[in-house]
Amino acid sequence: MSAPRIRLSDVEAFARWTPFVRPFRFGAVTVEGAFQAFVRVVVEVEGHGRASGMTAELMPPKWFDKRPDRTPDDTVADLAASLAGAVAQANALRRPDTAFGLHAELHGRQAAWARAADVTPLSASFGVAQIDKAVLDGLAKALDRSFVAVLAGNAVGIDTRLTPDLAQAAVEARLAALSPGRSIAVRHTVGMMDKVEGPDSLAGELDAADLRFFKIKLGGDPGADVRRLVEIAALLDGRGIDYRVTVDANEQYAPDALVDLFARTGAEPRLAGLVSRLLFVEQPFDRCVTFEQPLDAAVAARGVIIDEADDAYDAFPRARALGYSGVSSKCCKGFYKALLNAARAAVWNEEAGAQRHLVSAEDLTCQPGLAVQQDTAFVAALGLSHVERNGHHYVDGFGPAPETEAQAFRAAHPGLYAGGDRVRLAVASGRLDLSSLAAPGFASGATPDLSSLQPLSIVSAEGQPA
Repeated sequence: MSAPRIRLSDVEAFARWTPFVRPFRFGAVTVEGAFQAFVRVVVEVEGHGRASGMTAELMPPKWFDKRPDRTPDDTVADLAASLAGAVAQANALRRPDTAFGLHAELHGRQAAWARAADVTPLSASFGVAQIDKAVLDGLAKALDRSFVAVLAGNAVGIDTRLTPDLAQAAVEARLAALSPGRSIAVRHTVGMMDKVEGPDSLAGELDAADLRFFKIKLGGDPGADVRRLVEIAALLDGRGIDYRVTVDANEQYAPDALVDLFARTGAEPRLAGLVSRLLFVEQPFDRCVTFEQPLDAAVAARGVIIDEADDAYDAFPRARALGYSGVSSKCCKGFYKALLNAARAAVWNEEAGAQRHLVSAEDLTCQPGLAVQQDTAFVAALGLSHVERNGHHYVDGFGPAPETEAQAFRAAHPGLYAGGDRVRLAVASGRLDLSSLAAPGFASGATPDLSSLQPLSIVSAEGQPA
């Protein structure tokens, strides 16, 4: 499939305050609400006319930027600035290009802005990632094809200008291997403040859903984390579940402390079952020190991936050279980078004759509607079998969205959402039904109620509605 040239117009960004029903603690921050950003763009596709595309993504504090001198409010303001800047740059583009060509142009401009403004690369990429998703939605609609078909045929025009270590043939092969996933298992997040037993607890989640995959947040203190893991393992082992787990430190561990953690878990008989089911360790060290030294050999053998350190197109190869085995996929960081990292993993595994490298599917509280649909459908198309999903756990259904909006998404995707008092993500089976997400567009099917959204400028310094 050839990659048509695209001209962008009417690029707009909006926001909606989204309160949480329970606090979510990860790393050193506790989040009780956040703005969700929405982007709408009109694409004029050469030979195929015009179409509108949309996307959405939460803007949580202190994840894209954890520098101690930046307050949570500062980091939210940087995300809003990143998105506003990307919108302005997209509207200013005059020369039509392929979807990936437009991405590469915006990526370069945004990186230059971030360096001058002392904004982290992850924060800078947030704005471009939203434009990219909305453009893919519009392009697929204009071509009257699913996003998987558009990507598999490289109608977006992906090349290796940002990843010179890859051959174009390897990129084309990985794209051709994309396949629409019909369903995917939910990996349930166990936050640092989530109770294990009692009312509103992990035990209650197990009663309500057939969960088999879990992501456990760690706090950086080996003793406290081992005690927490023992409590969780007692529940899971006691239920007789054939489960799998990942652990995520969100940059809270020092290298010596992580070695200590694994020494303690290996010596604790009550953790034998959980340790044997550990799939990988996610982002243990501060992104600023991730690339300073190789992983301890015993730690590397557990399987360690980067997430917050995945802030550039060369991050995965650099991490691999230090013993890391994988990298996360999050559409908020950019789906083009995730696709190209998947191509790298495929090449490296073929060279090794074994599955030594992976791209994992992680979450940043993707909300029901466009955010969770697009991110989940994307990682399922990569062929991943499970995905961390936590937005439905920390927000009540569609949150403050109008009921008409929630019902529109439920009507478009009856297998993905459940009814009742509120429309919610249907997780009772432990799997998400993605069968309705293969229609033309980027896993959309419905659109947010624009009249219920506010201008992006209402994202205030306090991180709450002005």
